[in-house]
Amino acid sequence: MFDEMWGRDGALRSPYAHFNGWLEGEDPKRLRAKQREAEELFRLTGITFNVYGQAAAEERLIPFDIIPRIISGHEWQKLSRGIEQRVRAINAFLHDIYHRQEIIRAGRIPKEMIARNDAFLPQMIGVSPPGGVYTHIVGIDLVRTGPGEFYVLEDNARTPSGVSYMLENRETMLQMFPELFSQNRVRPVQYYPRDLLRSLAASAPAASSEKPTVAVLTPGIYNSAYFEHAFLADQMGVELVEGHDLRVVEGRVAMRTTKGYRPIDVLYRRVDDDFLDPLNFNPESALGVPGIMDVYRAGRITIANAPGTGIADDKAIYSYMPEIVEFYTGERPLLENVPTWRCSEPEALTYVLDHLDELVVKEVHGSGGYGMLIGPTASKKELKDFRRKLKARPGNYIAQPTLSLSTVPIFTRTGLAPRHVDLRPFVLVSPGGIRITPGGLTRVALKKGSLVVNSSQGGGTKDTWVLED
Repeated sequence: MFDEMWGRDGALRSPYAHFNGWLEGEDPKRLRAKQREAEELFRLTGITFNVYGQAAAEERLIPFDIIPRIISGHEWQKLSRGIEQRVRAINAFLHDIYHRQEIIRAGRIPKEMIARNDAFLPQMIGVSPPGGVYTHIVGIDLVRTGPGEFYVLEDNARTPSGVSYMLENRETMLQMFPELFSQNRVRPVQYYPRDLLRSLAASAPAASSEKPTVAVLTPGIYNSAYFEHAFLADQMGVELVEGHDLRVVEGRVAMRTTKGYRPIDVLYRRVDDDFLDPLNFNPESALGVPGIMDVYRAGRITIANAPGTGIADDKAIYSYMPEIVEFYTGERPLLENVPTWRCSEPEALTYVLDHLDELVVKEVHGSGGYGMLIGPTASKKELKDFRRKLKARPGNYIAQPTLSLSTVPIFTRTGLAPRHVDLRPFVLVSPGGIRITPGGLTRVALKKGSLVVNSSQGGGTKDTWVLED
């Protein structure tokens, strides 16, 4: 197992050299007090997350660990190239799949993977978003297994969340340990809200004013990521709106103000496709805006991310990402996928059923760690129940080997202890280019031996440092 601070042989790795020198000079009592202080800061700020599917549905604090995850500048440079290549391919794939579908004509992806996919939106066929951008905000989930071994675990191209925790993690560390940032050349992340606003404004329809009006659409206070919606709207200095605040006025989407309705140029939506427009999608939805898709198709508003982007982060499509990257870029992928079995294929299903106790099985449309099986830690009953689900709906699942994820130390009552982590870097895409925030959200499994890092499943977060050199 690879530890990012101590390597495989127990020798301190160079990115952690300055930090470790500081850590060895610290009183454990002071660090314990700082950990409590961090928890209190999160409580006062209201950094919360709703956990669905539990008897007690109240909000809970996001656990935060004060030991940062540190990535060298050289490592980040390599990751950035791979992330940018992948994001460009995803956008090219989305344009193609809603237009000429050349990748299907070329036989690189089976037609049924698109035609029978719930994430494919027929209403987007022939629609070209302003500036040609489909995924304005992307989160690429990465895992690490060795010094230079990174894999893409998942692509988040619909409404990726977690950036507010990245920003608050850094703010908390700056408040508690300012001396660390004078001793370590850590690249900043605090400009993300400014960069997000600029990127969204740059993606406005061509007919927009010189200073486009941007707003954030939230499902409301009961959504698990409402804190983030409100946080980002506040940080960007734009309005946070709900569906009932918006209506179509003279062919434009407009928001209610004290001076009447004001047209919007760019809507950063955090509402799922199905609830976006009751006239075009789910007629029961009270979260969206009746007629917004008609305005969008007429090119009079930018919706970020574009409707229909879910087809690009579907887990069955994920298994084709190496082919997708190569098809649209003409290059081999710089970041590898985790090997994946598509359970819709009879031969793959047979293998997965025979090796269920060794594999991780995920729902094709699942997220947040829900609906998945981790074979090596599952009980006999869980394996039996999941085997039945697989046989009933094989096309609903993919399977992957259980990777030996890297660990990073966390601070516990008895000292440092290794825990598994993943990383979600955040990417902004506009007609002017791609910007990758140096770092991202490190999620950490707080339970010893656990591989589940999702906040919704009891995981925590860390500040992620990318060093200048």
